[in-house]
Amino acid sequence: MSAEVARSRSREFVQALVAELSKLWSLPAVWLTLGGSLIVNLILAAAFVSAGLQGLTGTPYVLDIGLASISYIQAGFIILGIVASCSEYTGGQIRTTLTAIPRRSLQLVAAHLALTIVVIPAAIITAASGVLFAAIALGDASASMELGSTARMLAGATGYLGLTTLISASCGVLLRRTLPAAIALLGYYFIAGPLLREQTTQARYLPDTAGFAMWFPQPEDASALPPAQGAFVLVAWTLAAFAISLAVYRSRDA
Repeated sequence: MSAEVARSRSREFVQALVAELSKLWSLPAVWLTLGGSLIVNLILAAAFVSAGLQGLTGTPYVLDIGLASISYIQAGFIILGIVASCSEYTGGQIRTTLTAIPRRSLQLVAAHLALTIVVIPAAIITAASGVLFAAIALGDASASMELGSTARMLAGATGYLGLTTLISASCGVLLRRTLPAAIALLGYYFIAGPLLREQTTQARYLPDTAGFAMWFPQPEDASALPPAQGAFVLVAWTLAAFAISLAVYRSRDA
């Protein structure tokens, strides 16, 4: 590949990325979903803090209480990924997108990268807000927390929310309709996944359970994956979902 061709493709990708970021920025549903997730996270954090102060959770531990809401507010990030993908099919927007960016592989990679750029800061803020709220509210009543553990668990929660959003975006590409995609994914993450987790130890290799190990490690559970292995499994699921969505996206009509 010549240097000129490489520069041309680089410019094309940058232009596609800027276009995808612009679409996300201008989509009200994205900001409503992220804002709603942050508000619900703080409400849930307040509820868990109240339970901790009443002694219902044993010794109040800031990280456990502050991150307890992640398993609930992941719904907002799942919906975010679906909305980001399925909005393309509202009013035939996908045809306009493919006219401007005819290379489908490049367009889909740019769309997922743009979503990652948006979702990672949002996930950091959301996860950290719960921990910060718990730390302030519990004060001296909480058990001390180590900086290293705090950073690892916040990074794990952020990574989990980000990767879950990307999986949801890939599923949105496959289904192309917001409601069916939301029903399928929320049904899995909140009904099927927890049921499978109780029935078999092999569920630890499913995306929700593997991701759970990233931000809530359970060393006392011999069947649970360690955080690094959980992250590896979830990344593998994310790449597989993207590869399938890309193959389907390239082969079908807009």
